[in-house]
Amino acid sequence: MEILFENILIYSIVFIFCLMVVILYLRRQKKNSKIVEEKILKAKEEGLYEPVSLHPVVDENTCIQTGACISACPEKDILGIRNGKATTINASHCIGHGACFHACPTQAITLCIGTEKRGVDLPHINYNFETNIPGIYIAGELGGMGLIKNAVEQGRQAVENIVKAGKKQHKASYDLIIVGAGPAGISATLNAKKHNLKCLTLDQDTLGGTVFSFPRSKIVMTSPLDLPLYGKVKLYETSKSELLDLWKTVLQKNDLTIIENSKVEVIVPEDGHFRVETLNGDKYTSRFVLLAIGRRGTPRKLNIPGEELEKVAYRLLEPEIISEKNIMVVGGGDSAIESALLLAPQNKVVLSYRGDAFSRIKPMNKERIQEAMEQGLIDVKLNTNLLSIEKDEVILASGEGGEKTRLKNDLVYVFAGGELPTQFLMKIGLQITKKFGEAMLKHK
Repeated sequence: MEILFENILIYSIVFIFCLMVVILYLRRQKKNSKIVEEKILKAKEEGLYEPVSLHPVVDENTCIQTGACISACPEKDILGIRNGKATTINASHCIGHGACFHACPTQAITLCIGTEKRGVDLPHINYNFETNIPGIYIAGELGGMGLIKNAVEQGRQAVENIVKAGKKQHKASYDLIIVGAGPAGISATLNAKKHNLKCLTLDQDTLGGTVFSFPRSKIVMTSPLDLPLYGKVKLYETSKSELLDLWKTVLQKNDLTIIENSKVEVIVPEDGHFRVETLNGDKYTSRFVLLAIGRRGTPRKLNIPGEELEKVAYRLLEPEIISEKNIMVVGGGDSAIESALLLAPQNKVVLSYRGDAFSRIKPMNKERIQEAMEQGLIDVKLNTNLLSIEKDEVILASGEGGEKTRLKNDLVYVFAGGELPTQFLMKIGLQITKKFGEAMLKHK
């Protein structure tokens, strides 16, 4: 009897202990869910909840709350656990690298473009990556796939499909012209060399494409790249400069050259091939064309004297290495505000905006720029226009034809919007379709 009582007591203690653990666990889960819920509400208030590009969508029926997706994501507060399931928080900050997609043990995550309410314009392509114009193909970010690994794979596959289309007799100077030297364009260039295609690759900027506009020094890749003529590249976390050095090495090894600073303006069908013209006035002909350009468009320029100087830039890449400089930031949108705030602690920053108030920025940015102004961290000059950029100075005018002021200057960052590639695509005659939450990468 005494032994029975002892057993009952032991089981009771174990039961109570287990019950307490469960209660504490549930209480903690409830607390964490509340925190995530508050973050979601804040993200909605600040305009960060809705995604702007490729983003994760979680299947709640499959999610088992391992948290692997959250741990794998190098960004902050993109995903969180709410009511026992993963959910997006600041979806607009997602850059679509896919770490969460690959980390999920139950394959509960799909990477999508657009939402049910907000569509994203993308050119129409078939399963071979060919557009509505036979002979013109698309791969990489322009087709909605900005992931480095998948962009590389798309560039390779697009060229495979071009090879399958056959080397028909043509009068063109090239078999293939590739527009864009990002991950997709580089992969396509290498695969074209592998198949002995006479190929030319053009880029409006420099080698690397939009990868090098990422605002971070490290790029995370969740699985190896498979580059044509090179093989597996196991770089799970690398710097942008290291990745650029790799691509340069691969291209040089295979005696391949990218023509940089050559923006394509015109692509016209012509007697069984295409005529390709650049802003520089160069003209080429090719049997096939592969567009491997980004979706972010060409930065809009101010068209003022001195804008061609090397100290002028249209995107901020690594603010942490810039210090003790006199910097002019031009623009009144979120990009301009956020860049000025990143540069302010270690530099003397002047922010010039032609409007009389920042009316189209996120609430949080409005608060932060106001605080920076009050603390004297940023000299904000509203109702001003940048007139001229000189070696050591800039000339600023108040209003239209107003008083002119000379300011010491080392760097100028211009955030005046961009010329969207949609216009370029429509000019070519490509069909544009709007994607509403369509899956771009999902588990089979």
